[in-house]
Amino acid sequence: MSWTYATLLVLLAVLLALSCEFNAYQILCQGLCQLRRIFMKEADASNFFRKRSRRAVKSQDEINAEQRQVLAADERKREFHEEKRNEFESYAEEDNDEQTERTRESTEQWREFHYDGMNPSHEYNRHTA
Repeated sequence: MSWTYATLLVLLAVLLALSCEFNAYQILCQGLCQLRRIFMKEADASNFFRKRSRRAVKSQDEINAEQRQVLAADERKREFHEEKRNEFESYAEEDNDEQTERTRESTEQWREFHYDGMNPSHEYNRHTA
C-alpha cells in the first residue's frame, strides 16, 4: 500500500513539474515574439539610416513638424506666464484694497479720538464717491 502511495506521489510531482515547464516555455515564446516586434528587419534598418544623412536637407514635412512643436511650446509658455501675471495682479489688487481699508479705518479712529465737539464732524465733510 505504501509503494503505490509513494509512486502516485512521485507521478503527481513529475506532472506538476512538466506543467510548470510548459507554462514557462509559453511565457518565453511570448517574450521572444514581443522582442521580434520591437526590432525591425535588417533591410528596414539599413534603409532607415540611408533616408537622410546628418548634413542632408530636411524635408518640408520635418521642417513643418519641428515648427509646430516650437509654436506649441511657445504657446504653452505664453499661457503659463499669462496665468502667473493674472495671479499676481489679483493678489496685488486684493492687497491694495486691504491696505486702503486699513488706512481708512485708522483715519476714522484718529478723527473720532481727536474730535473736540466744536466743529462739525468730518463725517459730514467727507466727500463720498
